[in-house]
Amino acid sequence: MELVERLLNGDKRAAAKLISLVENEDREAAEVLRELYQHTGNTHIVGITGPPGVGKSSLVYELTKVLRKKGKKVGIVAIDPTSRFTGGAILGDRIRMTELSTDEGVFMRSMGTRGHHGGIAKATTEAAIVLDAMGMDVVFVETVGAGQSQSMIWECVHTSILVEMPGMGDEIQALKAGILEIGDIFVVNKGDMEGTDQLVKELESVAEYKAMEQEWKPPVHVTIATEGKGTDEVVSSIEDHLEYLKESGEYQKREEERTKGEFTRIVQDLLLKKAFAGERSKKFDQLLKEIIEKKTDPFTAAEKLLEE
Repeated sequence: MELVERLLNGDKRAAAKLISLVENEDREAAEVLRELYQHTGNTHIVGITGPPGVGKSSLVYELTKVLRKKGKKVGIVAIDPTSRFTGGAILGDRIRMTELSTDEGVFMRSMGTRGHHGGIAKATTEAAIVLDAMGMDVVFVETVGAGQSQSMIWECVHTSILVEMPGMGDEIQALKAGILEIGDIFVVNKGDMEGTDQLVKELESVAEYKAMEQEWKPPVHVTIATEGKGTDEVVSSIEDHLEYLKESGEYQKREEERTKGEFTRIVQDLLLKKAFAGERSKKFDQLLKEIIEKKTDPFTAAEKLLEE
């Protein structure tokens, strides 16, 4: 397939088209991904997550600049809320990263959530596959502003970076179970603000607790991303974490978890499509009516639909 060959040769237009096919669930997308899969497995996928307004985009921008100085090729999958009017991504402050688009070693793509939960888009994993096959050394996946329960990014990446900032009034909340548990690296951005030291102490206490359960102790970094301060240290920790993953065998475990999640989702999607295809669509409507009229329950109806 010509499009695949172009992608494997680093063609950005081919990458953009392939990701669009995946997002739109085009029939061709599955065929393309089948061909690409054997060319994947060489990219370090890094998730950047945290509450709205902490400066995730600015951090990704600066981390990418540091990596480019090291000669690394970088892909960026930036997840945005979906516009209710156009169905496309609302770019927000992502505009500041546009100067990276002229760098041949950087590919950036914004994707709308399209109603998908967990801070990521439905096609996030597939987009990472495309950029992996394209030959990117590192792929950043930046989530929408994520809350405690929105930790699905962990299923898509090797390394998770949790970004916080002082003065948001949720420092104690950050210590509760939820999104904090997935952090491999903690970053306190906007580190020139009041309350930075206190937030760092709280995150370090969490890091100490996590170190009791695993070999890796999450480092806590203070950055001022808009000024490029502290980002070199964050990149060093990203590289250290990848080394730890490979030496400890944890990398293989995370790859297995990522693959399991991806495979499960594909099976679920195929089952749903079959459930709503052709005559089954009428059966669904019939069963739905029976549920509403209390002639059956949703559990029995679902089993009937799947049996057929």
